[in-house]
Amino acid sequence: MAEHSLKRVLDRFDAAILGFGAMIGWGWIILAGTWVANAGIAGAVVAFALGAVAITVIGLTYAELASAMPVAGGEHAYTERAFGKTASFICTWSIIFGYVSVVAFEAIALPVAFVYLFPEVKAWPLWEIAGYRVHASEAALGGLAALAITIINIWGVRLAVRVQAVVVIFLFAAGAVLVVGGLANLERIPADIETWKGFSGVFAVIIMVPFLFVGFDVIPQSAEEIAGPKKEIGGALILSILLAVAFYLVIVFSVGLAPMDPDTVDIATADAAGAWWRSDKVAAFVIIAGIGGILTSWNSFLIGGSRALFAMARAGQLPRFLAKVHPRFGTPWAAVALVGGLSVVAPLLGRNALVWIVNAGAFGITIAYTFVAAAFVILRLREPEMERPFRAPGGVVVGVLALILGVAILMLYLPFSPSALAWPAEWGLLAGWAVLGLVFWLTRPTQR
Repeated sequence: MAEHSLKRVLDRFDAAILGFGAMIGWGWIILAGTWVANAGIAGAVVAFALGAVAITVIGLTYAELASAMPVAGGEHAYTERAFGKTASFICTWSIIFGYVSVVAFEAIALPVAFVYLFPEVKAWPLWEIAGYRVHASEAALGGLAALAITIINIWGVRLAVRVQAVVVIFLFAAGAVLVVGGLANLERIPADIETWKGFSGVFAVIIMVPFLFVGFDVIPQSAEEIAGPKKEIGGALILSILLAVAFYLVIVFSVGLAPMDPDTVDIATADAAGAWWRSDKVAAFVIIAGIGGILTSWNSFLIGGSRALFAMARAGQLPRFLAKVHPRFGTPWAAVALVGGLSVVAPLLGRNALVWIVNAGAFGITIAYTFVAAAFVILRLREPEMERPFRAPGGVVVGVLALILGVAILMLYLPFSPSALAWPAEWGLLAGWAVLGLVFWLTRPTQR
């Protein structure tokens, strides 16, 4: 094997599972109550519908480019071909921030889930961050899980995806539990549900949507490891988005209509399942499925983040050691270890850091989406003859629409927006990442 080449060991099914599992993490468990509380059921549905349209349009641009350039690091290749090295660095560095944010989110979320099931796990208090007391037991649990997932990914991407496929079954089962419970108890839906809480609530949910749907773009990140016809890469990507949209809408309705007292809700999705079925065991099952979602999302973004780092290092934009491929397992082990190492320490931030990570990470993700949409338009106009096994319907029009949507979503994070990022936590995270990126850019190795 070449020193900087990856093995093609994944098929179309693997790719779709990778994308869907990435999008369905822990957010549907811990944030569903926030969606409904901020926007009401109708507002949350509107937010997800608008977000889903935007993500699907953006996804079409990714699907075409991924089939045309099936190499590790997706966005890095597209933007470099369209705009050059500086733009590719900014785009890829932004998406890596989003990926690292998701990995950190899941590392923090795992102990939260276990504490819900086993309160005695919460022991040995350390310090307080944003009003939440971090405990050593939680940090250790998250750190050990991070270490295990990192090792699995170093051992091989196919092994990681096979584990993921098994866990996704539990996600579908949890969705079915919520749907069946609701349909069997329609008469118990409270009469005083507030379905609409204004557009400010819709915006508050929309800014989370890029974070919740990020994951389809993990498929292009790992395209170099997907065997079979290139066209299937694009099809698997779009399928993963549609499955995720359906799943999230099920959660919104199931939680929003559940017969439970909002003042007593702890983890809304699990509490909703317990309320529909009048069973703590059902609630516990949904939490267990949520833990599965943590693992699938965590696993996918560890794959995506490491491949993006690998692509930048292979291009000479990051230290060369990050482009090393394990001679036996065929994985970019150094890049995997770096992203995994960040997830080991993330649980030290505590539960209340989750919202900061969601919002700041989503901003970085949206920057990358906007770059890719612009690259799609430029390449359609400049290189119409380029081989495109999967062609997005609508051509340039779809690309322009994706670009407009990307810019519109970015505007939601800015200070003049009612859903602007918070200072200093969220803007501080972004600023720190930008400074680190600038340091790497100024000290980058010799270009290839």
